[in-house]
Amino acid sequence: MLEVLYTYFERSFPLTEGDKSLIQSVVLMRSLKRSEFLVRQGEVARHGAFVTKGILRSYVIDNRGREHIIQFAPENWWISDKNGMSEGTPSSFFIDAVEDSDIILIDMKGHETLLEKLKGYAESFRAGIQRRAIAKDHRIVSSLTASAEERYVDFLETYPSIAQRVPQHMLASYLGITPETVSRIRKQASLKK
Repeated sequence: MLEVLYTYFERSFPLTEGDKSLIQSVVLMRSLKRSEFLVRQGEVARHGAFVTKGILRSYVIDNRGREHIIQFAPENWWISDKNGMSEGTPSSFFIDAVEDSDIILIDMKGHETLLEKLKGYAESFRAGIQRRAIAKDHRIVSSLTASAEERYVDFLETYPSIAQRVPQHMLASYLGITPETVSRIRKQASLKK
């Protein structure tokens, strides 16, 4: 599992053997079975997770009992309740495994250690935050201005591997549409081919 994380970091900055030992000293490895929770809404999120195998999702449940998926996290993605971790407050989200998954966990103390001692980590983290903010802004604008079909097509173009791996009802939840609408869009797309 650690080799996957090392490779991920090495795309942004080189790692020495000492760097690898430092990383290993501040992370935990864990496996989650499909539908197993990393954190439940209301619990204090103690760790962020880096996915080395599988796919996780974060979501909320509204007062009518409907799920609203906030994020999917396949291999080489991070997922966490950043606010809960940094403030020590109850999580706003549920985070669970869509597939059997292997993850690497890091807590705030470990994260701060890497920010301080691992050359290149802080810059890489900042760049990741910027990419995430841009993607979030794009998603908000799309959800406010794009049709269901446009959102679906954009998701397929942006995240083709995720679209193939998650159940239709989860894709619909992420897009803010019904599973029936996803079925209709898919059917119309197949007729156009």
